Amino acid sequence: MSKPQNPVQMAVIGAAHGIKGELRVKTFTGEPMALADYGPLYARDGRAFQITDIRPANTVVVVRFKGVSDRNAAEALAGTELFVDRSMLPDDGEEDEFYHADLIGLEIRDDTGAAIGKVVAVHNFGGGDILDVTLAGRKGVLIPFTQAAVPAVSIAEGFVRVDPVAAGLVEDEDADADAPREEDFDPKGRPRGPRGAGGNR
Repeated sequence: MSKPQNPVQMAVIGAAHGIKGELRVKTFTGEPMALADYGPLYARDGRAFQITDIRPANTVVVVRFKGVSDRNAAEALAGTELFVDRSMLPDDGEEDEFYHADLIGLEIRDDTGAAIGKVVAVHNFGGGDILDVTLAGRKGVLIPFTQAAVPAVSIAEGFVRVDPVAAGLVEDEDADADAPREEDFDPKGRPRGPRGAGGNR
């Protein structure tokens, strides 16, 4: 197989491990050891990587790739993102599990069903998945990919529905009602407390 036409990122290569060409690899698979089950992995530039050995190591796996036999060769690969084609992945996940590649390009609809934007990327900076969307011509709008903010996803129909308040797209009117208003501020009023500290006792 050549370079993936519909790439899905499976892992990213980290630091070299030892002197024999092994590498620490962070996987994005449900089971880290399953990385070896997908056949060759591909870099963005089309280079293929064949796993010849894999073992767990704390939060990553230690991998030996075919043709990488010393530390210098391994160090040159640090930061390389590894992909497979979407067609290599199964479609039998849980109902609320989605591949990032399947979410990109979906229409964003609000709670009335009106189309308001499009998903352009999915990120995860360590705190959970985040949808990167365009809304009314604005790029780089980030929406947390949570049940509250994105209550419905339909890959088949090509859309995700967002709750504008939970997604942080509009102000919560109830929260605003509890906030102090500028017209309620009395500059002559002093807080209770010792007079020496500016209070009224």
